[in-house]
Amino acid sequence: MLLVAAGLVLATTSGTRADDDDHDFAKSALEQGRVLPLADIIAKVSRQVPGKVIEVELEDEDGSLVYDLILSPQGRLQEIEVNAATGKILKIEDDD
Repeated sequence: MLLVAAGLVLATTSGTRADDDDHDFAKSALEQGRVLPLADIIAKVSRQVPGKVIEVELEDEDGSLVYDLILSPQGRLQEIEVNAATGKILKIEDDD
């Protein structure tokens, strides 16, 4: 299972977790079926939004897990918020 790819950062909003804790959190959520594999999320997003993924965060937002992806399409940054369980894009915004 691919949870973290080269160049990607996986984090949560629950404070300052060590990298191992972030990995354990993501792995646990995947094993519990609370999130789709990161590779599936990236594949779904890339079909709708062009660009290279340069950062990923897995966040718990009021009990719902959300992937925040930072993409670099055509020299600018965009933040894509994705429901981690379904892969549905929730928000796309330019990141300054």
